[in-house]
Amino acid sequence: MADVTISPDEIRDALKDFVKSYDPTKASKTEVGYVIDAADGIAHVQGLPGVMANELIRFADGTLGLAQNLDENEIGVIVLGEFAGIVEGLEVTRTGEVLSVPVGDNYLGRVVDPLGNPIDGLGEIVPEGRRALELQAPGVMQRKSVHEPMQTGIKAIDAMIPIGRG
Repeated sequence: MADVTISPDEIRDALKDFVKSYDPTKASKTEVGYVIDAADGIAHVQGLPGVMANELIRFADGTLGLAQNLDENEIGVIVLGEFAGIVEGLEVTRTGEVLSVPVGDNYLGRVVDPLGNPIDGLGEIVPEGRRALELQAPGVMQRKSVHEPMQTGIKAIDAMIPIGRG
C-alpha cells in the first residue's frame, strides 16, 4: 500500500483557499424541524428552538401552520391548509413571519380563506398592505366612549343586561 503524505504547507494552503472562498452571506441560517406526531389538525414538531409564538411554519409540502403551543422540546402547530399530507417525519422550517393578513379595499365583497387568499374564483387580490393578526388594543382613554345602546331584540336580555353599541 502506498503511503500518502501531505506536507504542512499543502494543508495550510488548502485552509487558506477555503477561508478565502467562504461567504457568510451564503450560509444558511434556516432552522429545520420534523413532525413527530400529527392528528386532528395539529402537528407536534421538534427541532425549531427559535420559533416565536404565532409564527408561520412551512411544512415540506408547502402547507403553512401556526406555532401555538411552545413547549421546551416540542411545538404544537395548527395546520392552516390541507392536513392529509402532514405525516410523521415531514420536514418543517421557520418562515420568520408572525401571522399577518393582507388588508385593503380590494378585499371588500370577496371570499377569502383565513390567510387572505381568494377562494371565490374572481382572480387574485392585490393587497394594500399587511396587518398582524394579534395587536395590542388601544388604551381605554383612546377609545370612543359607548354612548348608544344596542337592542338584541330579546326583551328579557335587553331589560336585564345593558349592551352598548361600539
